[in-house]
Amino acid sequence: MATSKLLRTKDVDDVIRQNDDPVGGEAHHTRLSKRLTAWDLMGFGIGIVIGTGIFTLTGIQAKNNAGPAIVVSFAIAGVVSLLAALCYAELAAAVPTAGSSYTYAYTTIGEIFAWIIAWDLILEFALGAAVVSRGWSGYLQDAMNLPTTFFGEESSINLGAMAIALVLGVVAMIGIRESKWVTNALVVVKVSVCVFVIVLGIFFVKAANLTPFVPSSRPVPDGAALSGLKQPLWQWVSGVDATAFGFTGVFVAAAVVFFAYSGFEAVANLGEETKNPAKDMPRGLLGTLAICTVLYILVCLVITGMVSYTDLSEGAPISDAFDQVGMGWASILIAVAAIAGLSSVILVDLVAMGRIGFALCRDGLLPAWIGRVHPKWETPYRVTIGTTAVVMLLAGFIPLDALAEMVSIGTLFAFLVVSIAVVVLRRTRPRMKRPFRTPSVPLLPVVSALCCVGLMTNLAMETWLRFLVWLVIGLVIYGFYGRKHSKLEGASASAETTPVG
Repeated sequence: MATSKLLRTKDVDDVIRQNDDPVGGEAHHTRLSKRLTAWDLMGFGIGIVIGTGIFTLTGIQAKNNAGPAIVVSFAIAGVVSLLAALCYAELAAAVPTAGSSYTYAYTTIGEIFAWIIAWDLILEFALGAAVVSRGWSGYLQDAMNLPTTFFGEESSINLGAMAIALVLGVVAMIGIRESKWVTNALVVVKVSVCVFVIVLGIFFVKAANLTPFVPSSRPVPDGAALSGLKQPLWQWVSGVDATAFGFTGVFVAAAVVFFAYSGFEAVANLGEETKNPAKDMPRGLLGTLAICTVLYILVCLVITGMVSYTDLSEGAPISDAFDQVGMGWASILIAVAAIAGLSSVILVDLVAMGRIGFALCRDGLLPAWIGRVHPKWETPYRVTIGTTAVVMLLAGFIPLDALAEMVSIGTLFAFLVVSIAVVVLRRTRPRMKRPFRTPSVPLLPVVSALCCVGLMTNLAMETWLRFLVWLVIGLVIYGFYGRKHSKLEGASASAETTPVG
């Protein structure tokens, strides 16, 4: 009986009716306003995807693992993301709801797994917003020569990070329309600068810098070798010595730069606020990945062509590459793009967390009063206030460099569950209306799941341990509150006490 309760699922039809019901019987069920189009969804998607990945990871991974073949690493990570996006597109179009993969798990593999996914997503977006807020503060400090006492990683209290989290938290709380205006404006800025980098930088590309395209494999120097909890899971299991460059280096770099694609799934959280989710959700998800992948590959190709990969800066590879070819003035525009790019990432993270919290409260897994929608702004304002406060505290006081990989493990875990959910729902609800259908089911979702697991094994052991600790905390909360207050618990209790006949 206890096991059956943990694996109980929501009916897909109930989810769809719940989204269309403007009241739902309780104040916190008030319907979120439908104001988003496919272009708006792509704006949110690009807003969260293009950020720290392209501005920092390019130099680090090209210099230490892949060389010019960092282009291939970004392409591999893009393909894995695309496989997951095709799975997301089917579920987001068929079940357009706040909560995305949380709701998909709830309708397919059970309540306990849905809670784990939601808890995982909260970690991913909260930690991501805090990390990026600190990055935003650092870029601003560098561009404007602000005091390091309150800005950047050397600060004791990072007021810059706290301030940007607060400002964007207010924007996310006031309304989805205002959030999309800000996000779309910031996206235009950073996409324009990415195009600027490609168009201007191509005149400085030298074929010699791209040769050899895949540098020969070599052992990792003893001083740089990872051991103990810092080594990747696959290395800890196999006992194989790590190597740099070669095709192994390309795949290692792909696992790391996957961070650059994390966050696009936040688009699926906006299903209830989309005017025509059946068409706009697939377009928004796939359009986001297509645009970002093309920009990433071209920027990587240009940067590694402008400067030898051995001379790339690990901190600011793009702006430094222009400095090295005598175009220092362009670095100012790069800094502007970085600040704009990071701002949009923070905003979309905060918006996504609000929708996940709203979905949890609506299902009774968290107290209902937390998830109430504001009568004027039509947003889950209390959830947004709470998550913004948590992000401010994390960003202000805790250096999060060591925890950055947890964003990747959270993302990959969510992708894994969504891939499984597509296969399960095809079997349990074969006649359900699917405006968009993932091709080659079950082959494509299975390949997607295996790719996610493969990339997860490249993450450090300490990341896995932190992830497991977070999940244990979540399970304790579910055991003491969520399981007993779930709406499905109330429904089953009513069914048991209703007389038959």
